[in-house]
Formats: sequence, structure tokens, C-alpha cells
Amino acid sequence: MKRMNWRQNQEYLALVSDLLARPEVQRLQTITHHHYSNRLEHSINVSYQSYLWGKKYGLDTRALARGGLLHDLFYYDWDPHQMDFRTHAHLHAQIALNNAENLTDLSAKERDIIIKHMFGATPELPCYPESWIVSLVDDYCAVEEALAPKLINWKQKMLLK
Repeated sequence: MKRMNWRQNQEYLALVSDLLARPEVQRLQTITHHHYSNRLEHSINVSYQSYLWGKKYGLDTRALARGGLLHDLFYYDWDPHQMDFRTHAHLHAQIALNNAENLTDLSAKERDIIIKHMFGATPELPCYPESWIVSLVDDYCAVEEALAPKLINWKQKMLLK
């Protein structure tokens, strides 16, 4: 799928600009996420890629864009030495949902997207196709964000040989 810069997509921005303007969302810039990005960059990546899939398949793009943006709306910096992954998976989704509910009105789909975006690490099955998409896109973005710089370095090293 061709990637377009989310900043140039007026239809997407119309769905999320009110959230992006909020200090609670902007605060995510200050938290490192997946080693090489910050939580806001990650959330926008998940939101925008989910939105694009929703457009392609005729799904609820509003729920995808907004739920994707708010899926990691929590502020602690997770340390795997302090908290096991399954506890973090469940806890941060619940905290993100609570924070999102305090920020804006959420649809049932948006709630489901946020609370179940860690499916696989948590047992709750997503109820909507939109929830499945955000969960899968979240996984893809996490891997891409964590590995991309390493893969670029590896490729550069291989070219120098």
C-alpha cells in the first residue's frame, strides 16, 4: 500500500486534529517507545496505517484513526525488568482507555480498539474488524520501529564489505 504523509491527508486530519491538539496527547512525544521512536510517533503510525486499511476495505475510518491514536495513551515508561509483559499488556490498555475516556467521548468500537489492541498478549477477543486491524497494525509498527534502524545499519555494513 502506498504511504502518504499523514500531515498532508486532510480527510485523516479532520478525524484526529482535535486529539492531536490536546496536551495529553502531545505529552506522548516525551516517552521513548520501541527504542527508536516516541509514543506519539508510534500512535500516529498505528492510527494512520489503520485508517488507510479502513479506507481500502470500507470500514469505520473514524474509529480506526481515533482508536489507533489513543491506543497507547499512558505515561509510564515500561521496564520489562520491573513488570512482566502480560501485566503491562493488560494494565496499559486499561490505563489508555481510562485516559481516552477522560479526553473525549468514545464509540463502542473505539473502546474495543483501545482495550483489546494487545490481543494475543491478553485473552480478550476483539469484537470488531477495526479492533483486529489496529491490533495487527500495532504489532507491525512495533516491529518496524524497533528493527528498522538496526536493519538500515546492517544493510550499510553489508554494502561496505
